[in-house]
Amino acid sequence: MSHHTQKTALLKPRCMTLVRIAPDILDRILALQVLVAWAGEGLSDPPRLNWWRTDIVDTGGGSYLLEELMPKTHCWASLEAALRAAMHADQQNRSDMAIPDAVRTLFFWGFGFDEQLADRLREHKHSQVYPDQVLTLPMDINGTFVKAEFEAAVALDPAVKYKIVPSGRQMMEPLPGGHDLCAAKLAAALLPLTESYPMPFYPLET
Repeated sequence: MSHHTQKTALLKPRCMTLVRIAPDILDRILALQVLVAWAGEGLSDPPRLNWWRTDIVDTGGGSYLLEELMPKTHCWASLEAALRAAMHADQQNRSDMAIPDAVRTLFFWGFGFDEQLADRLREHKHSQVYPDQVLTLPMDINGTFVKAEFEAAVALDPAVKYKIVPSGRQMMEPLPGGHDLCAAKLAAALLPLTESYPMPFYPLET
């Protein structure tokens, strides 16, 4: 067994341990994921942060087609598609790491946790309520994107500390105990904003 395989094997028990996360915690994380996925779109008019080449959420973009195809769930379907684009960008960054699964990012929490987030999103989608009725979004994602408002929405005081590494922004503090606090810190570590997705992450002990 190679050294890389040995390390990956050591991580499997951690990833397979299933801890049920409270729905309100899942919703707080989803709210931040949705906000960043929306803000990261680059083909919108006008463009937002241009971290992924999509225009799915806005009514004048891909959301219009989704509304035609799925009139009852198009709001959630468009957010789900934007989330997939963000997760893909996140995965691309992590693929350059020695052990891509040995970190936690805003869009990657490990298989069991990510499944719970996906299930919660699916639950909201099938309920046919609007996203802002069940998620506490710190910005109006149906309005015009204002960079200063986004920065204020994700900023924390005191500011989080991280160091720049080839794969992203490595958090300098231990992984927080609360998952929603962890998500808030990861979102705050997106500041200052850059031309490409900077991927803040917490490394796991291996």
